Amino acid sequence: MEKIHTVGRRKKSVARLFLDKGKAQININSKSYKEYFPTAASQFKLLQPLNLTNNTDQFNINVNVNGGGVSGQVEAIRLALSRALCILDEEHRKKLKPEGLLTRDPRKVERKKYGRKKARKKFQFSKR
Repeated sequence: MEKIHTVGRRKKSVARLFLDKGKAQININSKSYKEYFPTAASQFKLLQPLNLTNNTDQFNINVNVNGGGVSGQVEAIRLALSRALCILDEEHRKKLKPEGLLTRDPRKVERKKYGRKKARKKFQFSKR
């Protein structure tokens, strides 16, 4: 098996993932995933595609992720990992698709408009 390269995006985060056979090491920006994402919720989201497809201890995963915050980065990595697992075996698609793990979430922060406080919030209006 050669290295599989996929990209996942969410908000401002971009994750480049490299998947190959190995001893279940997951490195994110040259750190262990438990060190990079210390919360249990983030770790659960990260490992969700592997748990659904029963591949928790078969692959080495190296990820370069930048931009955005913690939740955006986790979901970008999750999308990239789901895409890589589908490239590896087309049968995984049947398990990942109903869970929504192959769907790219297009929502981004709306830009601030001039003459307003934020994107949609207006300054207080005074009638008198």
